[in-house]
Amino acid sequence: MANADMTNEEVVENPIDLTNPEYYINRELSLLEFNDRVLAQAKNEKLPLLERLNYLCIACSNLDEFYEVRVASVIQMAEMDPGAIGADGFTPHEQLEKIGVKAHDLVDEQYRVLNEVLIPQLEEENIRFIRRTDWTEAQNNWLANYFNDELLPILTPVGLDSAHPFPRILNKSLNFIVSLTGKDAFGRNSGRAILQAPRALPRIIQLPAEETASGSHDFVFLSSIIHAFVDELFNGMKVKGCYQFRVTRNSDFFVDDDAIDDLLNAVEGELAMRNYGDEVRLEIDINCPEETIDFLKARFDLTDDRVFLATGPVNVSRMQAIYNMVDRPDLKFTPFKPRVPSQLGRKKDLFAAIKNQDMLLHHPYESFLPVVDFIRQAAVDHDVIAIKQTLYRTGVDSPVVGALIKAAKAGKEVTVVIELRARFDEKENIDLASKLQEAAVHVVYGVVGYKTHAKMCLVLRKEGKTLRNYVHLGTGNYHPKTARLYTDYGLFSCNKELGEDVRRIFGQLTSLGKVTKLNKLLQSPFTLHTGLLKMIDKESENARKGRPAKIIIKVNAIVEEQAIQALYRASQAGVDIKLIVRGICCLRPGIPGVSENIEVRSIIGRFLEHTRVYAFLNGGNWNVYAASADLMTRNMFRRVETCFPIEDKKLHARVLSDLDCYLNDNSQAWILQSDGHYQQLQPGEEEEYQAQTELLKALS
Repeated sequence: MANADMTNEEVVENPIDLTNPEYYINRELSLLEFNDRVLAQAKNEKLPLLERLNYLCIACSNLDEFYEVRVASVIQMAEMDPGAIGADGFTPHEQLEKIGVKAHDLVDEQYRVLNEVLIPQLEEENIRFIRRTDWTEAQNNWLANYFNDELLPILTPVGLDSAHPFPRILNKSLNFIVSLTGKDAFGRNSGRAILQAPRALPRIIQLPAEETASGSHDFVFLSSIIHAFVDELFNGMKVKGCYQFRVTRNSDFFVDDDAIDDLLNAVEGELAMRNYGDEVRLEIDINCPEETIDFLKARFDLTDDRVFLATGPVNVSRMQAIYNMVDRPDLKFTPFKPRVPSQLGRKKDLFAAIKNQDMLLHHPYESFLPVVDFIRQAAVDHDVIAIKQTLYRTGVDSPVVGALIKAAKAGKEVTVVIELRARFDEKENIDLASKLQEAAVHVVYGVVGYKTHAKMCLVLRKEGKTLRNYVHLGTGNYHPKTARLYTDYGLFSCNKELGEDVRRIFGQLTSLGKVTKLNKLLQSPFTLHTGLLKMIDKESENARKGRPAKIIIKVNAIVEEQAIQALYRASQAGVDIKLIVRGICCLRPGIPGVSENIEVRSIIGRFLEHTRVYAFLNGGNWNVYAASADLMTRNMFRRVETCFPIEDKKLHARVLSDLDCYLNDNSQAWILQSDGHYQQLQPGEEEEYQAQTELLKALS
């Protein structure tokens, strides 16, 4: 650490090489560590039981996406450039080896928690999953009728022979490989058949009340029903075995930015192929014979590290349906009602309120309704002449969309920038674009080569001779459903310079012209990265001059190498650095001489932490920004993002107070160790303090 009394001229360049791979945590392994923390929630006895089942399903769903996108990307890198070395020093093949070990441990633990912990505890609460060996005669009869009436007509087994080659298996679909003996009606004997369960079928069936014990909720897995009655599909043949399996495929698609004339058509074309990308993972019933496992491995060209043996349903995430099928409030989180600030209540003049002062909403503790009302009022206000908005994930049936359509039908100029390539929401966004265009909304698909991830809404209102800009800027999507599950900030303002900045960015997105210098906003891919680095370096400079220096950053991920190195230099200079990172963190804290002044914590609780905040002490006059961007390479250089200052003194103090809540959390906080693993904080003799609980008390 540099001597606090030394001037800039006296500081000798630090000889430590900050590009040393030992100073970086592998991105993929860090993401698996996050999934470990989510899975820990399923084991937390302090949480309601159905919420714990929900966390288990989320962990399984996360792992699906991890293989669909992240592992698929590493596999492609291994094929294209096997000698490539990341910041952590690993080649793609080394990453795959380490991922395989960690992922298998995770899956084993997921099934252990399901089979040995959650299912027994659910049974104690009369929520039962009935094995076919335990069906009563009455249940068996009901399920036989269910199979004949609901399943048999739509199931299509495919016997494997020269005329019936191995079928194309849909991504993440539930399938069965059936071993057979005997000959069919045409004298064929292939020995194997493949049966795919249509996606329209529920994966869990609730038995009717008359077939269950009083007060019980009894369920049967679809796979159990098919196992029990699969013989009905193969008349004249004998079923020796029936085993469920599931294939995960590469679901990330590539659009060649230099070779497309129509982005919409290009995305639609790629979407058609998503269900049939390259195989990246195979899940099989653990009871499946080794010969059959080898057959499937060979068919999908997968090695053992990407083959998982399931000791339960291969699609555990589908058990999430139970949450809404069981009416047991005592086994769920206590409902809460998001607060609506009095200035923004229903029937209030939102424009007058915003004109009076900037306002900040913290979702989900505070309601998302004022954001919808902001657009609804704009749609019917005679003085509003135009509305401009970005949409990344929102939903076709969102009230936000309804308000925009109403505004267009009322004769307002409505422009919407839709990001067609929002992963896994592409189809919905294509449908959304069509719906808006039918209502005469001007729809733009963003900038080729850059995802538009900024969260902005601009309302232009004619007030006398003045054209005033009213803006909403957010850290999260315009999605009312996720606004009840994700923590996010939203800022309302009619600050002249801020409004002008937003208007200029919209002009850039729609006209493809160059944006002029912005007054207050930082924007990627232009000024955000350099602006953040300058503020980090300013704290380093203050520390070297003996001034107080502190950085607090709250994001979903930290990956970008230049930012990590800037934070390392700040730590070396003596800056006190607190990082609140929900998911991936490639920065390694606690390294002597490099990062001993950096603490990294992750908050895992009822809500998914999604706010992005960048705060710098700035010699005692805090600079506080909220943003749509994380500290990732893609956010800094391959997306259109906004980072906006929180300048109002009360709002400024409020954000800093919220950050203190997270830094004081002693029970839902996990501290990143220098070895890359996380350790959950325990209250010990202190009073238990949970940031999300405290914010719920204060705001909802």
